[in-house]
Amino acid sequence: MANPVQFMSQVRAEVAKITWPTRREVVTTTIMVFIMATLAALFFFAVDLGIRSGLAWLLGAVG
Repeated sequence: MANPVQFMSQVRAEVAKITWPTRREVVTTTIMVFIMATLAALFFFAVDLGIRSGLAWLLGAVG
């Protein structure tokens, strides 16, 4: 187990290795996440609508 001074030195060395994204990369990936979430929501809405319509038709035809 390292003493607190060694621990902080090791933490500082590890933090120095981090590659932080640029502002442009953050904005681009954020926009892409919103676009993909919207597309996924539209897809599942369409699937849900199809299943609901199919079940309504099936139950209406039976009853």
